[in-house]
Amino acid sequence: MKEGYIVKNAKDLKISTDELEMINKLTRRNFEENEVYTFNVVLCDNEIDREHERFTDEALDKLSTLFVGKTGILDHNPTSGNQTARIYKCYTEFVKGKFNKLKTPYKRLVAKAYMPKSEKNENIILEIDSGIKKEVSVGCSVESKICSICGQNINETKCAHKKGRRYKIENVYKTCHYILDNPTDAYEWSFVAVPAQREAGVIKAFSPLMKGGEKNMEEIIKSLNSGQTVTLNEQEALKIVDLIKNLKEKAQIGNYYKEELRSEVVRLSSLVQPEVSTELMKSITNKFSIEELKAFKKCFQTKISKSLPIKPQFVSEKSEQENFQNIEFKI
Repeated sequence: MKEGYIVKNAKDLKISTDELEMINKLTRRNFEENEVYTFNVVLCDNEIDREHERFTDEALDKLSTLFVGKTGILDHNPTSGNQTARIYKCYTEFVKGKFNKLKTPYKRLVAKAYMPKSEKNENIILEIDSGIKKEVSVGCSVESKICSICGQNINETKCAHKKGRRYKIENVYKTCHYILDNPTDAYEWSFVAVPAQREAGVIKAFSPLMKGGEKNMEEIIKSLNSGQTVTLNEQEALKIVDLIKNLKEKAQIGNYYKEELRSEVVRLSSLVQPEVSTELMKSITNKFSIEELKAFKKCFQTKISKSLPIKPQFVSEKSEQENFQNIEFKI
């Protein structure tokens, strides 16, 4: 799963000296034990989730280093005022006697998080203690998304299989799911109301900005091109709308420039090769790319400069008679 849940309230547990040092590495000043509230949270595991995706064990191990220091927020809304907690320690573990749907040992990614005890955080701490705020979701990116049926990395090349569908392989029906491997970044983790995972029940974060805080636009476009189902929140959808708007504006500018260039080529053509009709050149240049139009314009301008050399307006020319006048008397 790509989501998780709070597994234990550490409010009444003593924070070890080592853990307090880990926390203070992330703070601007050193905090005392009674100034911070800590809790444990399962971020994700190697189970197939409701979106028919799962992390490999190796991916979980790498995420355990990527998530240290990452911020916990609410509903994947990446604003500074929405920050609630921060991870100071992360590790993976096998749960004894538990197996996932593939009948392999169940492995999960566990994090330890902290938040300062303050008036602002009193309600959040109370909601955590009472079990109201329990489910969380992780936002991360992976390099490999492998189809469980054919083994194709769909981040590179789309395959014909759809996750969630059943396929008959060697007389056995198997449900297609995507295997997530080689994590490249961990953005954040968030408290959510409706989880997508069965065990922990959370959604992935798709953020079309930059790596280190939000998922970049290239990854979203790649997911869309691969035929995957992509879930976007309101802010992410607005980013897509802004991108489309900017592309439309640039396309209009490009079309205007191309039309101006095409008209200039037609005009120059009438000077260089008047035997070719204007209508014919218009028809031909309609199929030209901008680079082709620029090449023809340069070619026509070169020919015109050779056939019609430009001379200064007030330069007088000597006649042949003046050039040869009294030449026989010159020594």
